[in-house]
Amino acid sequence: MNEGIRVAEVRLIGPDGGNVGVVSIKEALRIAREADLDLVEVSPSANPPVCRVMDFGKFIYEKAKKEREAKRSQTKIEVKEIRLRPKTNSAHRGFKVDDARRWLLQGHKVRVTVKFRGREMDYPEIALEDLKEIALDLSDIAVVEVPPQMEGRTMLVVMAPAKAAAAKKKEKAESADVKNEA
Repeated sequence: MNEGIRVAEVRLIGPDGGNVGVVSIKEALRIAREADLDLVEVSPSANPPVCRVMDFGKFIYEKAKKEREAKRSQTKIEVKEIRLRPKTNSAHRGFKVDDARRWLLQGHKVRVTVKFRGREMDYPEIALEDLKEIALDLSDIAVVEVPPQMEGRTMLVVMAPAKAAAAKKKEKAESADVKNEA
């Protein structure tokens, strides 16, 4: 920036955004001072380097503002978890599936894990069957993102909300608004 630029000639972009051409560094600094702005090196790897006459403080502020706006517009997806055992009865599993359904409708991902202890490791097909049933129960609102797999003493499956479920939820909310207006 300004006197920190250590080359003899630069390709200059003027304060109005127009191309001035290749000028000496002294001439570029004079043009920047007359406009009461800064000379900023935009592309140092070009031959000759490209410099722009701009308000550097305003440029930094605008850049930070755009970054904050981009960060605010990002959606953060949480991964909720349901933990089961191979011996979990169907009623208890039903409560857990209801929780998973609620989370999926809220837009979260759900990880369903079945933890094995002792000799339960000898019968992974029991857990696999449970995970398939859960995936089937939630298939109307979710898709299986990571199929059932073993990780040490646990078997897990990851489910994500289906796009159709989000559209259906939005449609239902709009129809409810129409009923409320009538």
